[in-house]
Amino acid sequence: MSSNNYIEQKKNTHLYFRAGTNKYAVNTDNVLEIMKLPELDYPQKLPNNILGLLKYNNFVINVIDIRFYIDIEVPPYTTNNELLIIKTDETIFGVIADKVLGILPFDASQVDAIPFVDNKTIVESLYKHEQETIFIVNIYAIENLLKQHEIKDDGVDIFSLFPQDEVSKNIMKKRTLDIADKSRLKLASGELHAKNKYISFNLSEDSYCIELSFVKEVLKDTTITRVPGTPDFIEGIMNLRGDYITVLNLKKFLNLRPGKLLDKNPVIIVKCNELKLALLIDKINELFEFQENENIEPGDGYYSQELIYNGALYTVLNVDKITSDKRIIVTDM
Repeated sequence: MSSNNYIEQKKNTHLYFRAGTNKYAVNTDNVLEIMKLPELDYPQKLPNNILGLLKYNNFVINVIDIRFYIDIEVPPYTTNNELLIIKTDETIFGVIADKVLGILPFDASQVDAIPFVDNKTIVESLYKHEQETIFIVNIYAIENLLKQHEIKDDGVDIFSLFPQDEVSKNIMKKRTLDIADKSRLKLASGELHAKNKYISFNLSEDSYCIELSFVKEVLKDTTITRVPGTPDFIEGIMNLRGDYITVLNLKKFLNLRPGKLLDKNPVIIVKCNELKLALLIDKINELFEFQENENIEPGDGYYSQELIYNGALYTVLNVDKITSDKRIIVTDM
């Protein structure tokens, strides 16, 4: 792949999520982290439909819900809601989502611009994906609105949207304390390095992650077709919009405890060494950003390094080593 094609594809890779009945997307370059909804601070008067404040990496950031800006009713939140940490060139803020759905490379030909977009228009374009519409969020419009500091009273009791039972409040409070503990380990400058992003997942009970630069798409479920005569760690092939991709059972390939296939087969599609490969996993977890000074020297095997994030140990897979293994090649159909 040429450097220009790589840059263009990277620019068009989006993380998409559900909020209510709609699906929205933001460019992965602007996503620092995804976390479960923590406890927020609620000052009495907040401007521009800001839901609360969160201390993140020595910054106090605003937390918003896109639905308030496009006049869609917001139901009460639960501890299952997720929070995307978004950055622009000038600011960092949080966006509440019902559920993060995955990562997709957007085909520019399937993007429809919305006419009359200005610096206050939250949705800047539409993306058509498998007969559904994903709204592409204009994060710079949100940035401009946050700068205006206009107090807006629409009659909604923001505080009542958040869980009030003690169990939920304790869960969210612990998450906030975990964020604070993690922040104390960051660089004193608070500088954020977008290049150090990982997507994490489970193989059995163990936690692993992959550098986001290798990831082309994440699918929560897929249909796999068996191919006779292939090694047992080749689960089969999958058809992704006409492109046949080898599906690698990571647990078998890495000689881990095999377990059994679940009803749903989540895969992470990676590309390296001109090879596109679907990695069969047990569970997709989160996207997170990691500081350079926390990295350990990489190894030269299938495991690149180990990271400790939020008190948990993650093994980073060496995608370059895995995709260069000649045993995984299946003849194209």
